[in-house]
Amino acid sequence: MKKTARIAAVISIAALTLAGCGERPSDEASENDSPSTAESSSPAAESIDFKACMVSDSGGFDDKSFNQTSYAGLLKAEQDLGVQTGEVESNSDSEYADNIDALVSQGCNSITTVGFLLGDATEAAAKKNPEIDFSIVDFAYEKPAKNLKGLVFDTAQPAYLAGYLAAAQSESGVVGTFGGLNIPTVSIFMEGFKQGVEKFNEDNDGAVEVVGWDGKDGSFVGGFDDKSKGQSIAEGMIQQGADVIMPVAGPAGLGGLQAVKDAGVKGIWVDTDGCVSAEEYCDVLLTSVVKGMDVAVEEAIKASVDGSFSNELFNGTLENGGVSLAPYHEAEGDISDDVKSQIEDLKSQIVDGSLKVG
Repeated sequence: MKKTARIAAVISIAALTLAGCGERPSDEASENDSPSTAESSSPAAESIDFKACMVSDSGGFDDKSFNQTSYAGLLKAEQDLGVQTGEVESNSDSEYADNIDALVSQGCNSITTVGFLLGDATEAAAKKNPEIDFSIVDFAYEKPAKNLKGLVFDTAQPAYLAGYLAAAQSESGVVGTFGGLNIPTVSIFMEGFKQGVEKFNEDNDGAVEVVGWDGKDGSFVGGFDDKSKGQSIAEGMIQQGADVIMPVAGPAGLGGLQAVKDAGVKGIWVDTDGCVSAEEYCDVLLTSVVKGMDVAVEEAIKASVDGSFSNELFNGTLENGGVSLAPYHEAEGDISDDVKSQIEDLKSQIVDGSLKVG
């Protein structure tokens, strides 16, 4: 991928061929009780002559993670704005350019691509089709085309809070994190998590160790699809004593949560509220590091509909609500009021700029 096409410091992270569009995942798969939701109690808007489309990365729209959350934004735009929709699920990285071209051929007015790995293919398509508005989740460009908008998220901020929580809740003094690929949109979670653990140690004269990420390298699945390998990596961390694990690996991370559940330890999910998207693991989750990709996607589509679309980068933060720490759900009673208060204080410091993360 062209290195000149990305601004790594700005970036947060990230089944059909080109012949046509895949079937949508069920509405149940998109449910979320947070502000990031595809459900709406209001009647659907009157249909308008506008088609909004989306291409997933190889994880697919039912990954219980960032593809699914982004797709929820497309469904919400359909509900709220009355747009027509089209989508293509990618089976492999080699399909991205062809899948985007397939949507161009369908007459889409806006196309959203999901994931860092689609950066070059999206830029090429935007330059070739200036009449279409393109947005991309988890990628920023140094000099974007006028019709190309990056949607990025400073997930290091809520991951910092999650790391602090993990260290506070650890009984073994060892916590872990692993990723799908060592790319900026994955490692930003892991680095924020590590720094949060370090902050806990500093504030509490602690010595909690992080396994799986050293600030430059760590444990990676090698992709986002292999649940068995994700489970194996988590099992290895548990053998090293880790009793809280945060996978940053899309569907492969579900294997990590299975290892956590089997061992009776705790996990932290990412991208969506895991107690909603992967509720079968809610009983072992402390919290989730949430990216408001659905909101950002819908807003980009709305801007395209009303003619205000621009290439100005969107960067989600704790301050603007683009990222957040999910509720504690079933872990609520296990986390002391003191720890909750400390995390709220840290959040306030990040928002007011007195605490820098990353």
